Order: sequence, then C-alpha cells, then structure tokens
Amino acid sequence: MKKLLTGFLALFCAAGLSCSAEDAKVNEKSLADVKKEIQEGKAVIVDVREQKEWDEGHVKDAKFIPLSALKDGKSDLSALPKDKTIYTYCVRGKRALSAATLLKVQGYQATSLKEGFDDLSKNGFDTSK
Repeated sequence: MKKLLTGFLALFCAAGLSCSAEDAKVNEKSLADVKKEIQEGKAVIVDVREQKEWDEGHVKDAKFIPLSALKDGKSDLSALPKDKTIYTYCVRGKRALSAATLLKVQGYQATSLKEGFDDLSKNGFDTSK
C-alpha cells in the first residue's frame, strides 16, 4: 500500500499538482547556514539525481537516493533521520522539490535546495567523485 501511495504522489508531483496538504518548501536559508547545519549534524543532505550524475560528482557525505527510486518506493530510507532537516538537491531544483515532498509525506523534515550541484560546489560544499 505504501508503494502504491508513493507512486500516486509521484505522479501528482511530476504533473506539477499538489502532492499533499503540506508540500515541501524550497529552502530560504543561505547556503552557508545550510552547510553549517550539515557540519554540526543538525541536517542531512540528499542527492536525488540519477546514478550517472552522482558518479560524475556529488557533495561529499551526501546520501544518494535517486528520485526515480523514491518514486518507485524502492529506496532504502533507513539511513535518514526523522528528527533532522533533510535537504534535497539535484541540478536545478525541480527533482529536489518533488523528492522533498515525497519525503515529507513519509514523515521527514524535508526541504529542497533551489541551488543545484554546480552551485553547491561553487559555494564551499566539498565534492567528490
């Protein structure tokens, strides 16, 4: 049933329709503040791009949960804490917002970053391949 619900929510999100009564919001904090929260262990960053994009480079210490796996209900979310902010990122923010909304529906404190991977790497986030 959870898989079915996630699939329906994914369709609504992909179509640009409301995903829930409490859709995830786009982050309004500075990237410096986001980085500080992550470094202090108050938040977690999640890369929702696809495997090829991840392999080409990603934020160091980011969790990798592709939006496609999240939509299919095939992602292992056990490593994500429900008591911390989850920041999602992609290339431009659209997938990050969809992923944050799907995570929020599942009880996570998820917020999407409007900045993409290139912006994060240019603003002091450590990256790796």
